[in-house]
Amino acid sequence: MQIPNQETIIALSTAPGVGAIAVIRLSGTESIRIVNGVFHGKNLNVQKSHTAHFGTIREDDSEDGKQGRIIDEVLVTLFIAPRSFTKENVVEISCHGSPFIVQQIIKLFLKKGVRLAKPGEFTQRAFLNGKFDLAQAEAVADLINADTEAAHRAALNQMRGGFSDQIKQLRQELIHFASMIELELDFGEEDVEFADRQDLKDLVAKLLSVITLLANSFDLGNVIKNGVPTVIAGKPNAGKSTLLNALLNEEKAIVSDIAGTTRDFIEDEINLEGVVFRFIDTAGLRETEDKVEAIGVSRTREKMKQASLIIYLFDMKNDSLVEIHRDINMLENLGVPFIKVGNKVDEAQPELYEPLKKDNDVLFISAINKENLEALKNKLVETVNLDNFKTGDTVVTNIRHYDNLIQTQNALIAVMQGLDSDITGDFLAMDIRQALHYLGEITGEITTDDLLANIFSKFCIGK
Repeated sequence: MQIPNQETIIALSTAPGVGAIAVIRLSGTESIRIVNGVFHGKNLNVQKSHTAHFGTIREDDSEDGKQGRIIDEVLVTLFIAPRSFTKENVVEISCHGSPFIVQQIIKLFLKKGVRLAKPGEFTQRAFLNGKFDLAQAEAVADLINADTEAAHRAALNQMRGGFSDQIKQLRQELIHFASMIELELDFGEEDVEFADRQDLKDLVAKLLSVITLLANSFDLGNVIKNGVPTVIAGKPNAGKSTLLNALLNEEKAIVSDIAGTTRDFIEDEINLEGVVFRFIDTAGLRETEDKVEAIGVSRTREKMKQASLIIYLFDMKNDSLVEIHRDINMLENLGVPFIKVGNKVDEAQPELYEPLKKDNDVLFISAINKENLEALKNKLVETVNLDNFKTGDTVVTNIRHYDNLIQTQNALIAVMQGLDSDITGDFLAMDIRQALHYLGEITGEITTDDLLANIFSKFCIGK
């Protein structure tokens, strides 16, 4: 749906700060005409789309006829509607990357009646003008923020319509039966059945299978997009801070022989084979009378519950087998995946090392000597199991999409239960409409102003 008579908007599209160049973007019906009024070079009003033109941008001439001051030499690129990102007339001005120059150029256009763009407004206009659907629009932000190959691949697949195509196909198949059910309601007094109930049941079973598969991919998608919150937990002086420093290859955490040195959280991240692990070094797990340390231990337990993965680090030199088994039992009850890691293997007690080496799940390292750290890194990647993500796979990475899929799933389960109970068409139609509604919200076929405002407000200005 083309949005007519939109105001012309402007924003800096490159990152703020000093740089070689900066790109200022304008979009709107009048954008080319307005830029042409201050551009000294070719007449932009008669140039073709997707062409670039060198010239200067000047301030307005003074009342006494004196020519306006040159602000900068620029390269202006034209994208004439509908062959542009927003499907409106778009002008991109490449100027020198001085914050002062950028400010002066934007101020000049504001005087001409151009408005500062809101966050994500260029992409929102692209969506409203039919450039792509809502899921694809959200993928634009994901693509900009992608910092790993896997995140880039997932965002690019979604932006190209892989996820949207699946949702639209599912919705279209359901619309056919919904229309048949609605037709039955129009002929309610004549007791006719246009929608074969067994065919509808088969379709709902098929849709539920696909929806469930997509929803179940969210755990992997969330890892791809946001990384893996990984807590390093263990008793004081087990070597947690030393391990964090060794993994990061820098002195991030304070290392001391004094138990309880780490009283709060230290976080940093590394990229291992396309997966970002966000490591959290926590206070040691132990009972303590120190009030400050006790708060840290309490927070550690909360962090462990919220983590996606725990590295349970125990001390091969000082811990006992009873303590280690007690901690492992606690972690198993917590329900969060964890890796058992024995530290200080170079100083290990024989009575501790011998029984533990029979456990194939235990990794033995020396954090201070950086011994066997590669095996630990491989174990971390293996636990995430990113190998399941192949090129072209549709993976759900957006919490909004996941929530809508779960709501769709619930509505389809209600349809299936209604079919099994032989309920009347009007109740079936209600549940089918619910499923269609939630599927439509994913791609923006059904939307509200509040939803759009919430989504695009999270975009950077200029995109």
